Amino acid sequence: MVFVGKLVCGDVIPSRRELAAELKVNLNTVQKAYSYMEDIGLICTEKNRLSKITSDLSVISELKKQYIKEPVIDFIRTMKSINTEKKEVIQLIDYYYDNFDEIYEGGEIDDTSKKLDEKI
Repeated sequence: MVFVGKLVCGDVIPSRRELAAELKVNLNTVQKAYSYMEDIGLICTEKNRLSKITSDLSVISELKKQYIKEPVIDFIRTMKSINTEKKEVIQLIDYYYDNFDEIYEGGEIDDTSKKLDEKI
């Protein structure tokens, strides 16, 4: 939610009980999730107050890097395993990033992607 902009630094998040009720899960499950988010610095909770998203932008930035690290490494591993040159990988990333909305419309690969693929 933070990375996609639905929550921003300093936003108050629901109480543990509210969220457990909303999600229809055990309170302990939500408490574990909140404890984890506190441990990694994503949220802070003052005694007898609601939890808030951290105001520390460097924490958010570092967490975002950690979030994307594994998929990026997996992608690079795949590209290297098929002997794809770095220049070609960057060219492909640029192309698909720039044309993403046209290619991946509505959660599925659009048929126009075949036409676009022929261009690269």
